[in-house]
Amino acid sequence: MTEPVDVGPLASPFDTDPAFPLHRGGKIEVRPTVRVRDRAGLSLAYTPGVARVCTAIADDPDLAFDFTWKSNTVLIVTDGTAVLGLGDIGPLGSLPVMEGKALLFKEFGGVDAVPICLDTKDVDEIIDTVVRIAPAYGGINLEDISAPRCFEIEQRLDAALDIPVFHDDQHGTAVVVLAALLNAAKVTHRTLADLRVVVSGAGAAGVAVTDMLLDAGIGDIAVADSRGILGPDREDLTEVKAQLAARTNRADLTGTLAEALRGADVFIGLSAGRVDDNAVATMAPQSIVFALANPDPEIHPDVAHRTAAVVATGRSDFPNQINNVLAFPGIFRGALDVRATSITSGMKLAAAQAVADVVGADLSADYIIPSVFDRRVSAEVPRAVAVAAIADGVARLPLSEAIRRS
Repeated sequence: MTEPVDVGPLASPFDTDPAFPLHRGGKIEVRPTVRVRDRAGLSLAYTPGVARVCTAIADDPDLAFDFTWKSNTVLIVTDGTAVLGLGDIGPLGSLPVMEGKALLFKEFGGVDAVPICLDTKDVDEIIDTVVRIAPAYGGINLEDISAPRCFEIEQRLDAALDIPVFHDDQHGTAVVVLAALLNAAKVTHRTLADLRVVVSGAGAAGVAVTDMLLDAGIGDIAVADSRGILGPDREDLTEVKAQLAARTNRADLTGTLAEALRGADVFIGLSAGRVDDNAVATMAPQSIVFALANPDPEIHPDVAHRTAAVVATGRSDFPNQINNVLAFPGIFRGALDVRATSITSGMKLAAAQAVADVVGADLSADYIIPSVFDRRVSAEVPRAVAVAAIADGVARLPLSEAIRRS
């Protein structure tokens, strides 16, 4: 009888999966911006010198932007209910993503960010918590909060606070989609006004993308959820979806997503639902397909390329990756630079145009959106956002003063 071979303990994924060593100990830390090397320095950084700064800020709260980290620090807020494609994995499970978000803020925008993962799903509790700790921050980035709660949370926080509140899952996605579509339209020798768009998904991203395309002057746009096209014939719509139906679908389309795609110029996938290969083939000539579900696009790029002129995904292993990193660091950088009180539609439209313009003369069907590592993005987006904030009347500082202080 053959003796069993002792192969030792089975390899742990913590040892074999390279993601785990990268995350060990976390991806961010807090570092001082000044050094305390002697008694004199200690007396300035802390008591008694700090008391003079505290008193000045108490007398004039705006001085907090000059003499604390407020002018360059964003609070990242989540409840862990809609994390990536993982769903509701809770606040602790979401922490690696929030750390990653903070890392990207710093790397691509020079913005410091602090993640907080709240152990509550109650809308009022989330709002109350954020309002109470907001004074220490220059902006609020909402992240991975499930719809429709995310809409109310953002709206109420925006009304309650005098600093920018931005739900990246909505607006970051919308900015980058618009940037890509502006260039895709150029590649196919059309304008936004020429395009009929079908959006798959009526969640946070679907609503925001639709609203941004409407603001940008899209020709027509219809939105479909898992039960079909949103329209007046539907009696099962939530309040958010009913409002969305009221401002879209001028062609009065009814039926399924596949029916809406017949003759459509653009498909934008913002759900996990698969789209039949044959439905893509019924789209108009020179069609544009943005299949953004990740990691599994609604339409595989190889299939879409059979009939579509331009194809984009949310993945990094295909051309034309729609990645929010192109938007949120620069949007907050520009907003913080002029000490904006909110982020307006004009600021988001300006960010989208700036991202699109970076592509420039290199524009092609396989290059409608710049790489996240193109450093021109981190220069152009903040500048465009700051200018738009001033034009929209939400900036506390003129651009010249913001440049002088930077």
